[in-house]
This record gives sequence, structure tokens and C-alpha cells, in this order.
Amino acid sequence: MAMLKNPATKYRPFAPVRLKDRTWPDAVITKAPIWCSVDLRDGNQALIEPMNAERKLRMFETLVKLGFKEIEVGFPSASQTDFDFVRSLIEENRIPDDVTIQVLTPAREPLIRRTFEALKGARRAILHYYNAVAPIMRDVVFNMSKDEVLSELAVKHARLVQELAARQPDTQWVFQYSPEMFSGAELEFSKQIVDAVTEVWQSSPSNPCIINLPSTVEHSTPNIFADMIEWMHRNLQRRDGIILSVHPHNDRGTGTAAGEFAIMAGVDRVEGCLFGNGERTGNVDVVNIALNLYTQGVDPQLDFSNIDAVRETVEYCNQLPVHPRHPYVGDLVYTSFSGSHQDAIKKAFSARKESDIWVMPYLPIDPKDLGRSYEAVIRVNSQSGKGGITYLLEHEYGLSLPRRLQIEFSQVVQADMDASGKEVTAKDIWRIFEREYLASAQPYAYVAHHLVEDSTRDSVELKSEISVGGERKQVVGSGNGPIDAFVAALSRLAGVPIAVVDYHEHAIGAGADAAAVTYIELRVGDASSSQRTLFGVGKDANIVTASFKAILSGLNRALRDSAADRAAA
Repeated sequence: MAMLKNPATKYRPFAPVRLKDRTWPDAVITKAPIWCSVDLRDGNQALIEPMNAERKLRMFETLVKLGFKEIEVGFPSASQTDFDFVRSLIEENRIPDDVTIQVLTPAREPLIRRTFEALKGARRAILHYYNAVAPIMRDVVFNMSKDEVLSELAVKHARLVQELAARQPDTQWVFQYSPEMFSGAELEFSKQIVDAVTEVWQSSPSNPCIINLPSTVEHSTPNIFADMIEWMHRNLQRRDGIILSVHPHNDRGTGTAAGEFAIMAGVDRVEGCLFGNGERTGNVDVVNIALNLYTQGVDPQLDFSNIDAVRETVEYCNQLPVHPRHPYVGDLVYTSFSGSHQDAIKKAFSARKESDIWVMPYLPIDPKDLGRSYEAVIRVNSQSGKGGITYLLEHEYGLSLPRRLQIEFSQVVQADMDASGKEVTAKDIWRIFEREYLASAQPYAYVAHHLVEDSTRDSVELKSEISVGGERKQVVGSGNGPIDAFVAALSRLAGVPIAVVDYHEHAIGAGADAAAVTYIELRVGDASSSQRTLFGVGKDANIVTASFKAILSGLNRALRDSAADRAAA
């Protein structure tokens, strides 16, 4: 069966909400919502292999460490494993005083009673019950009318929850109700059923309940979901006694936007999972929304200072990998392969002061805030340019290449990548640089030199010992400085004109490991022959020696390239 030519024969668009005076599009989020993690319930039930007790406890302790104050810890009426886990948290006193556990149960009396058994002895707990309200569930699954759903499922069990809580007065109870499949239900009916539940509970500012509006399945664009939320926010009867919550899913890939728009539309609380685990395409990613807030200068009230450790725990507990492109945490999200991107990042890093507001091309957040380093910010493949290559050499090895050398060396790296077809790492780039410039010792290699300054003349005399194909030779040259004298001697030895076009140097390392690096651009040969302009690089504890090594490096490269051209001809 193929896709339909006319999908309108099978699918219909979601009806928009008539809300002409909507205010949410102009709202700005200035504080974090209440967060509730559902990793141990919604996330767990979506796993091929649900968590065992050890993995559950590790996840719970991670959530506590991150700063979650409300954690849905299971579905104790549906699973003995979940029941036992809830009991262990309570009996082993593993729940911090500032953390409230939440458990889920459907609107069925035996299951609600079993859930209360699981919570005996809890200091504080959220009892979360639900029933579906969408037409497809009422008409097809339950075969119940609206009135029956309201009275026999919602109201009847609201009273039961209230009654059973009164029998366990040592626990501080918070009641939560979810009209499941709210995203696919009529707004007027959702309001009617929520109003009936909050009337039973007599919800008030001093006795608030949680009303959770789930997009159990994401049906519409996130702006329509926001309209639905704002409509409920404005029309619920006991709104001042309600902590309004949402539980977005990601079926259309817009769960994060739906969650953010819902906050703008008036909700107080968001339920979701770390990195978007959950049924089908997952629950909303709490990390994503939280760090979106952080990048806008809003404290998310959650701490992801070591986000890689969080990912490691989540991957272990869920037995599922986090995608390398996943926002904020994936292996590649702070990586640029594009040459133009790399060049912009390099220049912005060079210009930035530590106290500056973070404005960085292609990096919406400082990776260091999340415990990530800059090492992988720039990576090099066949699409990369000199900016990325230069950045890696400077950041990893302290080499600050002159601009024309950046261009020259990028062509060397590009040729290497074209041959291999693979990405190159910082170590690979250093290996190529070392091979091309620093290890270039044939046919000429530096051995020693002795400098004699002539006080009667404005010149110096230089005696140098150079290895030529392994044979040591003494050469003498004079000039207005050591480099000029060395070039004069070397030109006679090699039998080719050599001229210095440009010179750069800087120090690397410190103390006993300090060294000088020189970059010298040479013109080798004359106009009538195969003249070449190219760089040589030298490194030595002595800056003069480093310069001589750079000149020899450039000469050797020029002679090698000339020989290759002759062979090709």
C-alpha cells in the first residue's frame, strides 16, 4: 500500500480553537515551571526491557541530584516491580524531604486501592488518577456516554481518592487528575469533567490540586495546543485552586514547542522525560525546555552541569542510545564541520572576553556550562576549510598559523582527506602538519651554527653545519642578520635563489618546556625557472635555530614539489 494521492480522503485537519483574543503569543517565559519527571513511569513503560530495581534506583537518585522536586516513580497497581520499588523508596527512607513522589493509577477502584497500599507511610505523595475523555475512547473503547464518563469514571473515583486519603492521614496528599487524551477531546467536555472533579475535592488556593492536560497523542500544530491550554486556563471554575499541568508527547515532532507554548498560555507545571524518552516518539524532553530557558537567561531550577554523566545514566537505565544530534547533549551538537562555520567560530572565540554576554555563531549555549569542552566544537572533514584546521592546531597544540600558511596547509589536509575519504581529528591534523613541515629533513637538515658579529661592519658572519643527504657540510654566509646570512649560505649550497618573503614567530609552552616556533615564507628559484613561494616551519628552544630550521623546511618542500612536477611531466 502506498501513500494516498489525496490524503484528505482519509485524514482531516484538526479543528482550530475559536479564541480571537488569545494572549499567549505575546507572553514571555520569565521563570521555570514546576517540573515533574515521568522517566520512571511513562518512560519506563515504553522500554523494550523495563528497568529492574537497580536501574530504577539509579534513575531516581539522578533525578533527585538534578533538582526534580516531583518524580512519578511508577504504576504500582499494574506491576509488582513498581509496587515493590515504591515500597523500598518509602521504607528505606530514600526520598529527600523536599521531593514528592507521584504514582499513577487508572480510574478503577481495585487499582486505586492497591495504589494507596503502595503509598502507606509516605511523608508526602501525589495520587494521580486518570480516565480517557476523547470521543474515540468514549464511543469505541468504553461504549459510554459523556455523562457516564463524567459520573462513573471521573467523579466517582475522585470521591474514592478523597475517601482513601482520609484513611491515611499521616501522609500529606496532593490529588492529581488527568483527562487522558485531552488533546483529542472537546474543550467544553474537558472543562465540564475537570470542574466536576475539582468540585468534589473543593480545590482552593489553600488546598490546590493538580489538573494535568496531556497531549496523549500529538494531533495538531503546537499553536492549536496552546490555544486549548489558554482556553482551559481562562475558563476553569476553580483555577486559583489548580496547579495547571501539561504532559506533551512528540508524535508530530513538536513536543518541545508545545510545552513552551503551554507555559506561555498559562500552565504552572510540565511533565516529561530526560532526553525525550517515552511511548512511541517519546514524551517532551524536559532537558530541552529547561536549557532553552537557560539560554534566555532564565534559571531552569535543574542542574545539567555534567550533562554527559546524565546521558550516561539515562542510556544505562533505558538501554537506549541518545542520538548524536540530540539538542544540548548529543556527541555532535557542538561540532562544526563546515569551513565557513569554523572560521566564524574561531574568530568569535578570539574576540570574546570571559565577562561578555554569550553571543557566538553556531553555538546557542556555552558547552562549558554543561561540562562539555571545546575540543569537539570544530571537527574537520572534506567540507571543512582553513578555519577549523587552524582552530584545532591552535587550541590543541598552541600553533598560531599566519593567514597565508592557513590557506597553504588547509590544501595539504584537504588532499589527505580526499585520499582517505574520512574525517580527520586534531591528532591527525598535527600528524600531517608535523610530517609536512617539522619532519622535512631531506635533503637538508640543520646540525649546528656559530654566529660571529662584526662590530666594524653592520653585518654578521655565520658558520653553519648542515647535513646534505646524511653527509655533513660546513657553509659560511654573511648578511645584515642571522637569517640573511643563513639564506646566503644556503643559496650557494643548494644552487638556487632563496628569498624570505614573510616571517612570524611565537612561543609555546612554559618553563623548561618553552620553545619558539617560526613560520617563514620563502621564494625559492627565479622567474625563469619553477619559482615557488611557500612556507617552512621550525621549532626549537632557541629562536634563531628555529628560524634556520624553518628555512630548511621550506627549501626541502620546494625541492620536493619541483621534483614531483618534473616526474609528472
